[in-house]
Amino acid sequence: MMEKYYEADADIGVLKGKRIAVIGYGSQGRGQSLNLKDSGLDVVIGLRKGKSWDAATKDGMKVMTVAEAVKRSDIIQILLPDESQGAVFRAEILPHLTLNKCLMFSHGFNIHFGQITPPSTVDVIMVAPKGPGFMVRRQYEEGKGVPALIAIHQDHSGNAHKIALAYAKGIGATRAVVLETTFREETETDLFGEQAVLCGGITSLIKAGFETLVDAGYAPEMAYLEVLHETKLIVDLIYEGGLTNMRKYVSNTAQYGDLTRGPRVIGEESYIAMQEILEEIQNGTFAREWMLENLVNRPVFNALTAADEDHLIEEVGREVRSLMPQFQKTEGKKPVKLVMKPVAKPAAKKAVKAPAKKK
Repeated sequence: MMEKYYEADADIGVLKGKRIAVIGYGSQGRGQSLNLKDSGLDVVIGLRKGKSWDAATKDGMKVMTVAEAVKRSDIIQILLPDESQGAVFRAEILPHLTLNKCLMFSHGFNIHFGQITPPSTVDVIMVAPKGPGFMVRRQYEEGKGVPALIAIHQDHSGNAHKIALAYAKGIGATRAVVLETTFREETETDLFGEQAVLCGGITSLIKAGFETLVDAGYAPEMAYLEVLHETKLIVDLIYEGGLTNMRKYVSNTAQYGDLTRGPRVIGEESYIAMQEILEEIQNGTFAREWMLENLVNRPVFNALTAADEDHLIEEVGREVRSLMPQFQKTEGKKPVKLVMKPVAKPAAKKAVKAPAKKK
């Protein structure tokens, strides 16, 4: 069983008298640093000049260059994109990582896959909120918290565990629950969840359902509502109480279809694909592929992103959402009249041979 920690298990006083440098001011950087500041801690933001610098300054944060922030701080929390952390670490952080400083991450990718090799004279820990930065901030402001994971990679000071818990308390995570894991477990499960289920799995399933209905002659608007729009309704029910809770609220017809047809969609081939994806994560294949992709200016990433942005489901989605008040970005904006019209069907797909079963 994973160790669990709550408010009473963490002493934020461990961080009093220490300065925390948050490197990066994206979603997580902003959410975590504002929470730390509101918890009474000394926080500075390390950035290069640009929009993020201006945004952090506007939020009332102390901002300085990355190198200066590292020099002047005791704890350095790196919240840059995975693919850029290594270069920034070597050029601007490592030269100033003096004895007994603490290096912190919210994702284990760079440590686990060897993109960053910290000196043995510092603590290396992880505090990873299980939610996007805006939610970390919103929950904190509401007096609640987003659950978080902690892990210790290197405990030079002997206080790494206390520092991790204190930081988790500073961002509000102990108001929910803090679970203890390892850099390896967090990294590999996080990547698998994103690729096989949360991002890759669900977007591919939605597109396949949409294309199946449109190819069969149904209106794209109807297909969008059924396979994309209603996804949130079901996911919210699952989020609130698991699969059992969701099945309490859908119709008996829906539940029977769920139990008998779902396994035909996500069947043996899906399990085989998931096992292959997990193996690619575990043996470093995905990490190498992603780092190389960034070295050559992301040709595959950019091409696939552009193709999905041009997908019919996105065009129809913009039109359908324009009718819904909750998606209106400007007050008084009149919704666009929806006209059901024939739309070109997606190009037919070539049959894909099922992968050979593993013995």
